[in-house]
Amino acid sequence: MRDCLRKIWPLAAIVALLAAATIPIELYGVRAFIGPATRPLTDRHFASTPERIARGKYLVEGVTHCFGCHSPFDPKSTTGEPPAGQEGIGDSFQPAPGVTVVFPNLTPDAETGIGKLTDDQLARAIREGISHDGRALIPMMPYRHFRYMSDEDLASVIVFLRSRPAVRNPLPAPQIPWTKQARYNRYPQPVLAPVTAPDLNDPVKRGAYYVRLGKCMDCHTPLDDDNQPLPGLDLAGGTFLDEANIATPNLTPDPTGISYYDNAMFIRVMRTGKVGARSLQPVMPWWFIGHMNDDDLRAIFAYLRSLKPVHHRVDNTLPPTYCRLCRQKHGAGDQN
Repeated sequence: MRDCLRKIWPLAAIVALLAAATIPIELYGVRAFIGPATRPLTDRHFASTPERIARGKYLVEGVTHCFGCHSPFDPKSTTGEPPAGQEGIGDSFQPAPGVTVVFPNLTPDAETGIGKLTDDQLARAIREGISHDGRALIPMMPYRHFRYMSDEDLASVIVFLRSRPAVRNPLPAPQIPWTKQARYNRYPQPVLAPVTAPDLNDPVKRGAYYVRLGKCMDCHTPLDDDNQPLPGLDLAGGTFLDEANIATPNLTPDPTGISYYDNAMFIRVMRTGKVGARSLQPVMPWWFIGHMNDDDLRAIFAYLRSLKPVHHRVDNTLPPTYCRLCRQKHGAGDQN
C-alpha cells in the first residue's frame, strides 16, 4: 500500500498544481501570463505644423484634459487648475502601501519625459495602452476611449506635446500588484486600421466624439468589478468617488438627471464650475472643459440630450445607501 501511495503521490501533486494554476487563468485570462496584446512599432513620424500645434493644444488642454492627471495636484485648488509652469510634468501617488501610481512627465525632457520616445511609441501608449517598455498601462489612462481618437487628432496631440518646454521632473517607478497588472493585461487592443473622425458637422456626432475623448463615462457610467460599464446605465451617474466623497450625477435627460438644463446653463456650468450656488468639486474637470468653444460645448449638450433617459436618482445631500441599479452606495440609492 505504501509503495502504491509513493508512486501515486507525485502524480497527484502534479494534478493539484495544474488545477491550482487554472484558477488565475480563469480569473485573469491567458494575457495575465503572456502579456498584453500589442503590435510591432513602426517608424511613422508626425510632421509639426502650426495647425497641428493649435489643434493639439485645444485637445490636450481642453477636450481630453490630459494635464488634469499629468500635473502635480494642488489640494488647495478649487478649480483643478495645474500649478503654473508645472503643466504636464507628471505626478505620482501611493493609494496603498507598496502601490505607486505614476502619471508620466509629458514634456519633451530627454531624461524624465517623452524626449527619447518615438512618435509611434507615444501613439501606441495613447490609443492602445502599451507603455514604451511593453507594459499594459493602468486603465486610469483612458486609452480604451482614446482608441477612437482620429489619426489626425492623435498626430496633433503628439506634435503639441513635443512643442512644449522640456521640464526635468524625476518620478518614481510605478508599483502595481501582480493581481491588478494581470487584469490590466487583458484590456489593450492594437489599432491596426486607420481611424477617421466622425462627421464633425453633425452636432450630436461631434458631441459624442468629444464626450468619448473626455472619458466622461469613466466617472458618469457605473462600472462593474472588472472596469466594464454596466449595461443600460450610460452616463446615468452613481459612481462614488472616494477622493471627493461624492457620487457622480446622472447626465441623461431624465428628471433624475439634467432635464432642467438648457444650452446656456450647460455652458455656464462648464465655464464657472457652479450649478446655481453650488460649486463643482475639482475632481470634475470643468476648468479644462470650459476652455472649449461654445459650439463644441453645445455639441456635447446635444449629445447628452440624445441619450436614453435613465431614471437613476443620485443625491449627495443624503447619506449613501445601496442602489440596486448601479450596485454601489450613494445618496438616494435606496430610492432607485
